[in-house]
Amino acid sequence: MDCVLFDGGKMRTLLLAAAVLLALLSTARAAERVTLRNGFVQLCNHHAQVAGRVRLYLTAGEDNYIEFAPGEIATVEQVPDPPDPPDNPAPTQNAASSATQRPVPARLNPADLNEMLTRAGQAHHLDVDLLLSVVKAESDGNTQAVSRAGAQGLMQLMPQTAAELGVRNSFAPEDNVRGGSAYLDALLTRYNDNLALALAAYNAGPAAVDKYHGIPPYAETRAYVARVIHEFNRRVLAREAEARRAARSAHLPAAQAAAAPQATTR
Repeated sequence: MDCVLFDGGKMRTLLLAAAVLLALLSTARAAERVTLRNGFVQLCNHHAQVAGRVRLYLTAGEDNYIEFAPGEIATVEQVPDPPDPPDNPAPTQNAASSATQRPVPARLNPADLNEMLTRAGQAHHLDVDLLLSVVKAESDGNTQAVSRAGAQGLMQLMPQTAAELGVRNSFAPEDNVRGGSAYLDALLTRYNDNLALALAAYNAGPAAVDKYHGIPPYAETRAYVARVIHEFNRRVLAREAEARRAARSAHLPAAQAAAAPQATTR
């Protein structure tokens, strides 16, 4: 499915593979990587041909599966389980020193955050609700957040990535959002506006996405992509519903005036 967004007068179409998104809901490790002929990649536990259809089982059991016609399948490959990340990775020297120097954690006024992200979205043709969804998943709006791996600020930039983006202080909200938006924009361009792949690369790094030719079979990354897209869809639907309510309210007084009896003078 495609999600067509309009921002700043320029259209950007974000590609969402329904099969890929369904696979994200499974927390089981993938044992197979199935490439569809349309170019999308589906991770699954195992597959089987049933009644002329190919079933891709998302878990070790046989209750959770999706089906494709055989002609839709291009290749099926075995994939190894990725190594588990360390429980307590040591922060980099820059991250550790920045953490000791940063001010008390603070949250922006929602209106200020929205305005900041709107400016960043206009600069990079990104929907503000997408940026809000990423911020919610990354830091929940905490401008001083630091992850176990050392990612910093609203959009959780790693120090090296921040330096490459020209961000001097990841705890300065405007700088962080500017860098994070530029990075997401670059990833969407790299993956031809495929939102799921861009978000996976934002979380796990482009190298992991390129290595697996799709969303890496990391439970954290798969959950992250599903969480951001779910929040983004929720925000877009709420925005559209509000627009419909506003349109109805605007038309109601005019309709009432037209229906009201007209006064006459003799």
